Amino acid sequence: MSPSGRPWSLSLAFLLGMASDGISCPSRCSCQYLEVNCTGQQLQEFPVDIPLDTRQLILAANNVSYLPAVELSFLADLVYLDCRKNLLGDDLDFTFIGVAKLVYLDLSFNNLTQVTFSTFSHLLSLVVLKISDNPNLVAIEKDAFANNTWLRHLDVSRTGLTFLDTSTVQDLPNLKVLGLSDNLWHCNCSFLDFITWMMESEVHFPDADNITCYTPAGLRALRMPAAEAQLHFSCLTQLYKQDYVFLCLVGSCIFLAGTMAAWLAGICAVIYEARASKGEEEEEEEED
Repeated sequence: MSPSGRPWSLSLAFLLGMASDGISCPSRCSCQYLEVNCTGQQLQEFPVDIPLDTRQLILAANNVSYLPAVELSFLADLVYLDCRKNLLGDDLDFTFIGVAKLVYLDLSFNNLTQVTFSTFSHLLSLVVLKISDNPNLVAIEKDAFANNTWLRHLDVSRTGLTFLDTSTVQDLPNLKVLGLSDNLWHCNCSFLDFITWMMESEVHFPDADNITCYTPAGLRALRMPAAEAQLHFSCLTQLYKQDYVFLCLVGSCIFLAGTMAAWLAGICAVIYEARASKGEEEEEEEED
């Protein structure tokens, strides 16, 4: 009991209440210990007054079209950021430069168009990255994830991707799960290396039945194992226009080289024969 006769628990509750009143929380968001949740609040912009010690920030199901790099950099301890179902798009390069501790990032269901090296290169601790359901995402640079060596779960399903360079994911030493389903994969000879890597990799591919070719028409809806067999046959036996040109050039060079060699050999034989005949005539004259 306290000197006033009140239990210590009431005093403690009062002090905690005063402390909680002093903690800022963005308008229309709910805040609890180290977490700010603004899900489905129809926010148009990145919220202000986010506590600087926030570890988990949820902005899902809003209308945010821009993530300010400066404001994000104030949240240096942020490890979890959920921005799914917003209007983020175009250029996100250097957006996450100040949140190097980020482990989980969900940018699915947005309007992303490309991923470059500068998009996620500062997220050295990133483990989970979800950029699925971005129908306008058509390009991921070859070295886009070169610095994300801790990445274990990557989801690029249901985007506008037609191609992905093998080294983009092959060089991720900790990758365990890779989502690739329902994309517009162009299964040509350039994509054969990637398909072969898929077949030989120990990475898990969720919804593997829906990882199919979209083009060319002859391979549409074909799953990757079947596509690999088809491409192995066609790519190893099919010659393109440039291949025929190369073979013609090589053949012409060989023909010309052979012709020149035969011509030189003939000249040498004639010279040798002429000298041999001349030598015989000189010997006969000496005998006479």
